[in-house]
Amino acid sequence: MVVSRQTSTVSNYSKLVKASLIGSTVAGVLFGIYMQVMGMMPVLASMLGSESIMLGWVMHMMISWIFGLGYGAMTLLSSRYYMLGVLHGVIIWFIGPLLVMPVMMGMGPMIGEMFASAQLMSLLTHLAFSLILAAVFSRLMHKKA
Repeated sequence: MVVSRQTSTVSNYSKLVKASLIGSTVAGVLFGIYMQVMGMMPVLASMLGSESIMLGWVMHMMISWIFGLGYGAMTLLSSRYYMLGVLHGVIIWFIGPLLVMPVMMGMGPMIGEMFASAQLMSLLTHLAFSLILAAVFSRLMHKKA
């Protein structure tokens, strides 16, 4: 039946969005704690003209959820969640700290610095974020309703 197939599709998308948001919340909080310890939250807030740690956290979690939904969308193309996690980590590293963040801070893109030690550390942390997201996502998607 068409109605039952549509209901099943909506249910699958709902489960995917929920798993994406929960996974990105877990990964975002863990990554956020690391960022807080490293003094990065005021840097995030500075993109909005502030030095507020709270505003840095709000911005960080909003970015985490957007990136999490992007990861969820990627899983529509493949069910190899951990491989997608690696690809996702590289993509968000490129988009975030190499392009958008430095441009918003008036520094211009940091592509030429991508192999500097600070940027490689940033790559590792973004890979960790995405692999944590992938692990939580995978567990939630394979959980029986």
